[in-house]
Amino acid sequence: MNYYNYNGKILSESTAVIGANSRALRYGDGVFETIKLNNHRLILSDEHFSRLWKGMQLLQFDIPKLFTPEKIISEILKICAKNGHTTARIRLGIFRGDGGLYDSKNNFPNVIIQSSPLAENNGKLNSNGLQLCIFREAQKNCDAFSNLKHNNYLPYFMGALAAKKLQLNDAVILNNHQRICDSTIANIFMVKDEIIYTPKLEEGCVAGVIRKFLIQQLPSLGYQVYETIITEELLLTADEIFLTNSIYNIRWVAELESKSYSNKLTQKIVEKLQQTNPEVFC
Repeated sequence: MNYYNYNGKILSESTAVIGANSRALRYGDGVFETIKLNNHRLILSDEHFSRLWKGMQLLQFDIPKLFTPEKIISEILKICAKNGHTTARIRLGIFRGDGGLYDSKNNFPNVIIQSSPLAENNGKLNSNGLQLCIFREAQKNCDAFSNLKHNNYLPYFMGALAAKKLQLNDAVILNNHQRICDSTIANIFMVKDEIIYTPKLEEGCVAGVIRKFLIQQLPSLGYQVYETIITEELLLTADEIFLTNSIYNIRWVAELESKSYSNKLTQKIVEKLQQTNPEVFC
């Protein structure tokens, strides 16, 4: 049996805690983080909690003084110990309680922490390249909330359904300007003539933790990295495409819209990061 942590209480997965009046259920009123735990240690936890706190402030939560990253980390480790997980995917959800659109009972953050086992891959690149499509039926707006990981997830959810129907691994999400935003679960990077590009935050992509890490680290390894505007046409001319998130770090894309891509530079990047940052690329 697996367990989860709800506001500090350890409950079995079959125990329900959200009712019909939950604002999280009604309106998607909340934010979340997905964090990798490796050998009892949270990877890049400072970056995750920085983004989480920014999200809570933007969503106008009232954050109690005792509600701190240190307190949440202790609760994460508690549920991992209960589930027997030493390497795991942690999903940390923050949401408001009951209430209607204009009359929430309060603005205090409720917390659900879940852990699921994660196989160790030692930061290696995926051997089989990902197969992707571009999802055009819904776009993501570029606004004050677009860089957060919030619970209003519809374009991503429908993009994931579309990819699954086509038996693909993921779908590229467009912004409301019909330009490249991110994928349903990752940030996007493209390589052209050995220069690396990724959509800038103003294009509506999630402010990914690994995305930020690469932008900071790759120049010191001899690579040029630019945050910019990327159109569909530009992406399809890339030499290589790779995706990044906190669980898998970097995964290379073999095919997008019937075009094939290599992974020569991506492989070199991963190997260098394994050498220089083994605590992250683990």
